[in-house]
Amino acid sequence: MLRFAVRWFATTLGIGVAGSLLPGIRVDGAGAAILTALLLGLINATIRPILLILTLPLTLLTFGAFALVINGAMLALAARFVEGVHLAGFGSAVLGAVVVSLVGGVVHWLLHSR
Repeated sequence: MLRFAVRWFATTLGIGVAGSLLPGIRVDGAGAAILTALLLGLINATIRPILLILTLPLTLLTFGAFALVINGAMLALAARFVEGVHLAGFGSAVLGAVVVSLVGGVVHWLLHSR
């Protein structure tokens, strides 16, 4: 349960950072970021694995770069259902997914570096 809470926090933080840093992403408040993080976690647990398997040849052909497109699509899908998160376009979603991943990686590193 603690791992889930830490991931949820890291994703929420990442969405907030993406909203602050990227001009194509606007997050209206902490509640929107929290709800988007929860929904993104559910989407990543259910839909993302299926898409990764279906697009495996393309992902291999692009040396894994297509996985960034899938991550952006998952963020765009989550943002579509949350009223307080606005994306300017698909490119913003892909960049936002990169930021969310980087923030999550940093949080994971900080917690496990001890």
